[in-house]
Amino acid sequence: MPAAAQPQLTPGQVYRTRDLAQWGQNAPRLAQRLVREGLLRRLRQGVYEAPLQTRFGPAPAADAELVRAFLGTDDFLFTGSPAWNALGLGATGVQAVTVVYNKKRTGEFKLGNRTFQFRRVAFPSTQLPSEWFAVDLLRHHADAGVGREQVLSALVGAVRDKRLDGDLLMTMANEFGRPGTVATVAVAVGAARRAP
Repeated sequence: MPAAAQPQLTPGQVYRTRDLAQWGQNAPRLAQRLVREGLLRRLRQGVYEAPLQTRFGPAPAADAELVRAFLGTDDFLFTGSPAWNALGLGATGVQAVTVVYNKKRTGEFKLGNRTFQFRRVAFPSTQLPSEWFAVDLLRHHADAGVGREQVLSALVGAVRDKRLDGDLLMTMANEFGRPGTVATVAVAVGAARRAP
């Protein structure tokens, strides 16, 4: 019986067990062998990474690569404190987990030594404007460690100073926000437009 072909693994890439089937008929057994040989590192059941060697030791795979392999799709979005803090709307907190919006899974999952909070949430498929992230921050202000009134006040200033487009902000709120979020955005946009 012929031996399984030696896989041509790309360092830094994440593989599912099914991805290994191209190199052997028994992909789970092949995965176990590659882990023993140090060519793969198990991140969780059925998910492995090919270590990328650096002069400081093995480097972990990129978050996007981990999530892409775990979900089996490119249809996801990273959000949370890095995106919210960049808006300049008062959020400065740092979350211990990376928040991933997607259309497949909900829950907290550990991939290797990193923790991801997956949430099944609707989000635009095209390039995301800052206004969408502002609506997202308003919906999750408690997770960002900032009060709703503080975000409201900052939104008024951002729309007034033209850092955020009021019309686009209302569109994003109407499409992706809950009724309370829509009402808060309407108050902020109205107050910004009345300001001198």
